[in-house]
Formats: sequence, C-alpha cells, structure tokens
Amino acid sequence: MKAIAITRPGGPEVLQMIEHADPQAGVGECLVAVEAYGINRPDVAQRKGLYPPPPGASELPGLEMAGRIVAGDERALAAAGFKIGDAVCALVTGGAYAELCVAPVGQCLPVPAGLSMAEAASLPETFFTVWANLFERAALQAGETVLIHGGSSGIGVTAIQLAKAFGARVLVTVGGAAKAQACLALGADVAINYREQDFAAEALVATGGKGVDIILDMVAGSYIERGVQCLAEDGRLAIISVQGGREAKFDAGLLLRKRLSISGSTLRPRPVAFKSHIAAALREKVWPLLEQGRVKPVIYRVLQADQAEQAHALMESSEHVGKIVLTWGETP
Repeated sequence: MKAIAITRPGGPEVLQMIEHADPQAGVGECLVAVEAYGINRPDVAQRKGLYPPPPGASELPGLEMAGRIVAGDERALAAAGFKIGDAVCALVTGGAYAELCVAPVGQCLPVPAGLSMAEAASLPETFFTVWANLFERAALQAGETVLIHGGSSGIGVTAIQLAKAFGARVLVTVGGAAKAQACLALGADVAINYREQDFAAEALVATGGKGVDIILDMVAGSYIERGVQCLAEDGRLAIISVQGGREAKFDAGLLLRKRLSISGSTLRPRPVAFKSHIAAALREKVWPLLEQGRVKPVIYRVLQADQAEQAHALMESSEHVGKIVLTWGETP
C-alpha cells in the first residue's frame, strides 16, 4: 500500500510517500480502506520527534480516518452492528496516513448520513477529545458557561458546537477578528481576542464577575494562572495540551477558596475499552445531531493524500479555521 511516513524528525518536508506492507487486522479489529484522513496537532508533534507512538501502535502518523471496512474480526463487527463494506470513521493510535489502516472495532463509528468521507474523517480525534474532557471529565451541564481556548482550532469548533447543542453559554479565545467572527457564526456567545485583550478579565466581565464554570485549555503555561482567576466557584479546568508550556504557577489559596478542580488527560495511550466507551456515547448522543445538521464538521481545506507536507505547513501557520483533511480520491 501507499503511505505517508515520517522519514526523520523535522519540518513538514520529512513527510514522504512510501510503499509500506499492508497491515493485518487482529482479534477485535477491522481493516479499513482509507478514503480520507485528518491532520491534528499531535501529528505535528510526532513529526518533530516530540510525541512518539505508544507501544504497539503503527509507526505511521495519523489518528483519524474514514473509509470502508474490507476485512476484520467478523464476530466483533457483527456485535457492533458493522459488516464488510460498511462506511466508517475511526480513531486510531497511528497509521491513518495510508491506503489501509487497522482500527479497533469499538473505536469505529458509522459515517453519519449525509456526510462525505472527507467530512467524516475530520470527526474522530476532536469529537472523542471534546466529549471525554468537556462532558465526562468536566461534566458540563446545561446552563453553565464554558471558556474554550483556541476557538477556531479543530478542537475549538467542535467544542463550540457541542457545548451549545447541550445548552451551555460559550466564550472563546481567538487570535484575530476573522477567527472571532467564524466562532460567533458557529454559535459562540463571546469571542475574546487574546492578542489584544486579557481573557481572564474579559471572562469576568462577560459573566458579571461570577466567572466561567469550565475552561477547556489546550495552552496551559501562563494561561493556568489566569484560568484560576476567572473560574467560578466549583469551576473546572480541563487541560488537554501544553502548547503554551509545561510549567505554570497559580494561587493555590484561590483554588481552595473557590473549590476548583484541575484535570489533565491524553487520549492516545488510553486503552481500547476507554475509547470504545466514548465511541458508544458519541454514537448515542452526538451522531444524531450530525445527521440532523445541528452539529456540522468544519473543514478549512481538503488536499490530496500526497500533500501531507503542505497540510502540515498550513496547520503550523495557524491560519486555518477548523480541520484540514487529505483524501486518496478526488478532492471535492
């Protein structure tokens, strides 16, 4: 099969098309003929040598894809309501940048009715991450206020839509006016330009001094101190990445007085059973929203499968709003 490999740690130019042995599905797994795959920040970190695959994972990059099941554990497929030939999208620990990819059956979801393969490929990584952190770890409830950092990112556009769909008020941080407008169009109530405004002060103003109930934070670093300042009593800070740095300081006394909770998580190394639980929740509670058009994939650009170098450069430019997807077929 053809695949995109990381030939050495480095810039986007180290991504090269290669011939690679076809993977084989094992017990509880299926083999998918990939039609489209999504690009995510962890792929960039892996390319730079900063985020190696967990033990047992494919050395090829790629955490999400969509295609058709061509082989696999038929008993597991039947138990999950799938069969050979079905169109699915899946979260994987690696290997999605290829014509064939193995996925645990429990981490597969049907391609939502009405969506293209490219749209379906844009879903798994962000939807699994947002559901696990915003809804399960942080336990978002209707009527609460959530602050989402990086509102125009793939995670951000997913979190905005899901939080609104489940009755929350949404504040976002963005890096410019165009991105602010895009987030507002998706349903965000307040967009804060972090280049020009102090997000903590603005969040307090927007909540009448009460503070936000939840912060979904992919920045960390100095943002944690300000996050503690603008959280409401019993607020929750969910850290999902450390793009702003690993070290932070904050007022622990404020954390105590407000009864705050801080959590961190990574999804890639978690066991199949954990990810399968998330997939089941998404299938029940979120996939109907996608099929009804109440929640939509947000794709900035679709490129050809062999344009991974350009896709990574585009992601690192941070000009995109939403997801970047590559397809093995014709570009829409």
